[in-house]
Amino acid sequence: MIYAHSLKGRPTSEWEPLHNHLVNVASIAAGFGSVFDCAETARAAGLLHDIGKASAAFQAYLTQPSSNAKGPDHSTAGACEAAKAYPEQFGRMLGYAVAGHHAGLSDFPDLDRRVRRKQIEPYPGWRALTGALPDTTAIMPSRRPGGSSAAGFGAAFLTRMLFSCLVDADALATAHFLSDAAGEPIERDAHLGLPELLDRLRAHMAALRAKAVHSDVNTLRAQVLDHAIAVAGASPGLFTLTVPTGGGKTLASLSFALEHAVRHGLRRVVYVIPFTSIIEQTARVFRDALGTEDSILEHHASFDWDAAASVSAADSEGPDGMAKLRRVSENWDVPIVVTTAVQFFESLFANRRSRCRKLHNLARAVIVLDEAQTLPVHLLRPSLAALEELAGNYGASIVVCTATQPAWRRIDRALPAEPPTALPIGAERELAPDPAGLFVRLKRVSVERMTEPVADASIAARFAEQPQMLCIVNSRAHARDLYDLIAHLPGATHLTTLMCPRHRRAVLEQARKALEDKQPMRLVATSLIEAGVDIDFPEVWRAAAGLDSINQAAGRCNREGLLASGRLVVFEPAEAKPPHDLRVFWQAAQPALRLQADPLSIEAVHRYFHELYFTRGTNGLDAARLDGQPWSIMQAIAERGRQAEFPFASIAKAYRLIDDAAKPVIVPWDETARTTLARVAAMDRALGSDLRRLQQYVVTLPHRVRSDWLAAGVLRAVHPAMGDALLRFENLAHYRPETGVDLRDLTYRSAEENIL
Repeated sequence: MIYAHSLKGRPTSEWEPLHNHLVNVASIAAGFGSVFDCAETARAAGLLHDIGKASAAFQAYLTQPSSNAKGPDHSTAGACEAAKAYPEQFGRMLGYAVAGHHAGLSDFPDLDRRVRRKQIEPYPGWRALTGALPDTTAIMPSRRPGGSSAAGFGAAFLTRMLFSCLVDADALATAHFLSDAAGEPIERDAHLGLPELLDRLRAHMAALRAKAVHSDVNTLRAQVLDHAIAVAGASPGLFTLTVPTGGGKTLASLSFALEHAVRHGLRRVVYVIPFTSIIEQTARVFRDALGTEDSILEHHASFDWDAAASVSAADSEGPDGMAKLRRVSENWDVPIVVTTAVQFFESLFANRRSRCRKLHNLARAVIVLDEAQTLPVHLLRPSLAALEELAGNYGASIVVCTATQPAWRRIDRALPAEPPTALPIGAERELAPDPAGLFVRLKRVSVERMTEPVADASIAARFAEQPQMLCIVNSRAHARDLYDLIAHLPGATHLTTLMCPRHRRAVLEQARKALEDKQPMRLVATSLIEAGVDIDFPEVWRAAAGLDSINQAAGRCNREGLLASGRLVVFEPAEAKPPHDLRVFWQAAQPALRLQADPLSIEAVHRYFHELYFTRGTNGLDAARLDGQPWSIMQAIAERGRQAEFPFASIAKAYRLIDDAAKPVIVPWDETARTTLARVAAMDRALGSDLRRLQQYVVTLPHRVRSDWLAAGVLRAVHPAMGDALLRFENLAHYRPETGVDLRDLTYRSAEENIL
């Protein structure tokens, strides 16, 4: 008997035969691949992935494990056989997936070395274990080409999707074997179906409409909702939803997504949010509307599940509580996912097993990109190519949802003519009724442009005159300096990403109550307040930024239309010039600010994106470079696409929404946090519910600060088994109730750096 997995201390009769494992993985992978017409291709990957375990060396390793925890190489064998069995391109595509099913998708030179030159142990008799492989005709995708027109992009994307099918199938099959052997079978998650979720949402929206106060704003919100639902019968594909801030686009987009999914038999809704500051808020809105917790997954990028898994075990959530949570986080096998832009977009270009497991579940999904304009411009071409590929070849529907549409459509004529860039979205695929008219009817703010730089003292003086006012600036340092000038005034408040989410939520709740009670509320904030934060000031000042940011700032002013007009003042700070990365956006905004009668109109936004994309040029829209290579991501794919010689690992390293993502640290901000931290530290293995609860107390710190403070004893491990993977503050000595973490070298934090 040839085995795939052993069980320590158990007789070989209870071990898993390799034949069983190969067939099980192949079957599961084929089911995943069938969603995008690649069942047999995925099946071939499943049958081949572990044939190297048939070697005598690996079987000896199972019987007498050595200090080599991974054992002999068992992945290269399947890649070698794929190269022999199938035409060059498909043989290589399968080879990438099989060879990388543990270590990740590699660059082609590494795959070539392994397949052609690496000495591996013989693996005789493998054909008796796999049975007949699917023939060449069967593995050819039967779908019509409809995705990105970029050379090689479709083949690279398909390789990553097949890899996703394989690694998720392998993980699930292995988990089921081990759980059954332990007498703790994995129970199927009891999620609600999309039809039931739709019924609940319909009832919720009807109740909201029945009790809504009659106003022009509420009338328009109802019209937006009705029109979005009316378009839900349109065929799956690409859509836009262009609604002014405060127009009810969050629930309108969810309503469209569920209506559209149910009508067309789509499988799930994935809601992509750019800013960590609002992911909990959006998930909470969805849970309230749908009346369910378990059918909605929040997937943050700031929580280290791998580290958490090392200290997790059976807990009150069931025999596999943390394992279940980690599993659904990795593969998104839930009806509704609320996730971050980093998780979504970086996964589309990832090479690691854990990041790629979820990708096959994006096929035949409704994907809503909230505040889509925040996608970094230097990654625009590969990002749009991936969206077009998902819609064209994987049956996904994608909604580009924002008040400031970033002119990604071909009919906008803003992006360069050479493909691939602009998306084929027609005007009839707009989910809002008459967007230009909506902006006119929902106009609630007048914009003033200060012609000369404005000193902080002048802003502080205006704060003294205006008891309810918000000022949004571009750096945490500037926010802190300005707050220090007004700290003595009644209602002076500060909001920053240096506060943990629970703290920020408390600050926002305090601010909303003060505004509602007509009490003083003088708030200084960074850009985190701009997207999706429901707050309403009569006067807002916005430091120099792109027109999309200025529009978002306007959404915090006279939001409910209770005033004749709110006041938005756009200024260039005298003491804090726009950071270098922001100057391009500020310059692109100048023509619209000078020439448009209303800089918040659709016409002004369109002019802004035309100017921005023209300034960047084609190369600026695909500017991430591969290490040691002259190529950008799209150039590398095109250059190597014909022979499927893709540099997957290098692309994954180059595609980063944040160049130097900070690392999470837990703040013991309140009694709940301190009690939870104490419980985690005291237990041999942490409860999954406790680790989830701690997400509300995370701040992210620059690597250098985090390392220095760990060495100085300011930070320590949450649990000994985690080491420095997840740290906590020893106390609140470096955390201020007014301003959060007290960093002395505060630097510019762009909107993109808020994306986690």
